[in-house]
Amino acid sequence: MCSLRADQGPPSCRIYPEPHASQIDHFDRLPDSLLLLVFNKIGDVKALGRCCVVSRRFHSLVPQVENVVVRVDCVISDDDSSSSAASSDKSRGPFWNLLRLVFGGIAKPIQTLGQFLGPKRASSGSSSSSGPSSSSPLAVGSEDDGEGGVTHHSPTQVLKNFNEIRLLRIELPSGELGIEDGVLLKWRADFGSTLDNCVILGASSVCHPKSQDDRVDASCGNNGNGDDNGSIPDSFYTNGGLKLRVVWTISSLIAASARHYLLQPIISEHRTLDNLVLTDADGQGVLYMNREQLEELRVKPLSASSASKRTLVPALNMRLWYAPHLELPDGVVLKGATLVAIRPSEQSPTTAKKEASDLSWVSTAFEEPYRTAATMLVKRRTYCLEMNSF
Repeated sequence: MCSLRADQGPPSCRIYPEPHASQIDHFDRLPDSLLLLVFNKIGDVKALGRCCVVSRRFHSLVPQVENVVVRVDCVISDDDSSSSAASSDKSRGPFWNLLRLVFGGIAKPIQTLGQFLGPKRASSGSSSSSGPSSSSPLAVGSEDDGEGGVTHHSPTQVLKNFNEIRLLRIELPSGELGIEDGVLLKWRADFGSTLDNCVILGASSVCHPKSQDDRVDASCGNNGNGDDNGSIPDSFYTNGGLKLRVVWTISSLIAASARHYLLQPIISEHRTLDNLVLTDADGQGVLYMNREQLEELRVKPLSASSASKRTLVPALNMRLWYAPHLELPDGVVLKGATLVAIRPSEQSPTTAKKEASDLSWVSTAFEEPYRTAATMLVKRRTYCLEMNSF
């Protein structure tokens, strides 16, 4: 291109280069469907929140994400965060309290997304009249400007602008049940408006092989229990073994019902959900709800326990399997291995008869190697128990 300057005689030519490739935003060339695929792979709600501040396009796409993962950093009681209250809550156990989940470490730029995160929770009592979400026992915290305080937001508010959530996974920082080192305790519970089923796997100790050649530690020997015919030894009733298993069962059911109770506002808000999983970083317990169970809870409200903030556990039928010594194919040995399968007592005779012969829901409740342990235990002698509603 040439430009003519009258005061300098002959015209001069000036070349204007094409825009450099580094100045082109290649994300603008990607279709929305591909960006959504990437966001669904990210999943983490904090990372998605940071993505929202990158551009207006990202801000408009993030609410369409279908797979969302919420990782909780800490759990505090509803009363107070002071040391005295914390020590009192610890002695009572976390599932006895109205829990508040607090997410720390959220980047400050997220605070600029007022429309995305929702309104701040007021610290005064006036917030109690603002609707169900304001009274939610769950709270998300982000750093405040200034003195480094924490502003709390309900997860219901954090998730409310996600319009297309289909798979929601919430991960607590640890399991609710305090158990001694070396003790195994895992549970999985399926809920609709109430408990559908629960499977609990426990062992008084777990022994891992030191090497491939030395498969079993000498301290985990069979101790003469190899030929027990699947029966529970008399010592199980006299040395506190049965009492311990009852404590494990009740504690797991309380933890599961407390988790279920806390999910009500999220389930009501997000009607596109197909699956909801509430687990913990320790892998101790998993609460699972599929689309039919989620819809059941919306149509038929849960029955809350009058004693604490949790769903009422119905009267139950339980089946128990026990092995004093259970060696898995990989060499791991479970001592005092116990498997408990739980169903509500109120079932039709046809359903009860079908489930008595089909135990696939029990043996597939856990991931390996504990799925193999459950499969081995259900082949042993079955003991039936009953438990009243609580």
